[in-house]
Amino acid sequence: MITRFRLDLSYDGSGFHGWAAQTGLRTVQGELETWIGRVLRIDPPSLVCAGRTDAGVHARGQVAHVDLDVDDADDVAATLARRLRRALPEDLAVGRVQVAPAGFDARFAAIWRRYAYRLADGVLDPLDRYTTTPVRGRLDLDAINLAAAPLRGLHDFAAFCRAREGATTIRELQHLQAVRLPDGRIEVGLRADAFCHSMVRSVVGALVEVGTGRRDAAWLAGLVDSDQRCGEVPVLAPGGLVLEEVGYPADDELAARVEAARARREPEELR
Repeated sequence: MITRFRLDLSYDGSGFHGWAAQTGLRTVQGELETWIGRVLRIDPPSLVCAGRTDAGVHARGQVAHVDLDVDDADDVAATLARRLRRALPEDLAVGRVQVAPAGFDARFAAIWRRYAYRLADGVLDPLDRYTTTPVRGRLDLDAINLAAAPLRGLHDFAAFCRAREGATTIRELQHLQAVRLPDGRIEVGLRADAFCHSMVRSVVGALVEVGTGRRDAAWLAGLVDSDQRCGEVPVLAPGGLVLEEVGYPADDELAARVEAARARREPEELR
């Protein structure tokens, strides 16, 4: 009987060429599929994740699902969780494996993804060098948060995304705020229904331009709802970015969410 399993996982992206499996390259998907196959003594299965992270990007709250032909699903979930903890390399961990509720889809059932991008505008602690991006100049957080306001809500983020044929760049950015952490670093928190390719690193890159005074808030506001990529927006390094959490609706709303998420958004929604 085919059963869908949900996996909650985390990884240090420094040693991976992103999530998606690529021939000859070490990826999170490839590593997991290989080890699941070995643990269960089956051909490597196909995994689907909530959000494909780029090379060097980290995750604390990634979610994936896998469909397996098994008899005792609960026993398989427990066995898989236990054995993966022992088998996986130290930069990849599966925290939980469970039988997924009906209608669950790691990608299309998600209602939001939350990322954090961490910056250092002072001396960078060597212990943070793989998870924090240094910037030149002191960042003005008031200017950053003021400039962030027009980006919140439902917009076309084409100016901040690398185009993919057939893919929409319309997203609902639900939360965007920068705070200074007790250790002096800056954390930019972002939450959206979904993110397009390079969107987070580009949005934060644009905010850094404003925060250092190289650009003003009007420049950033002018990029909102543009229909093409803006070459003036810097794409920050991947190491500062972490997928922190993925949100899902109640079990009885999963199927409806999947159907809605599969519908392509069109520019008319912005009018």
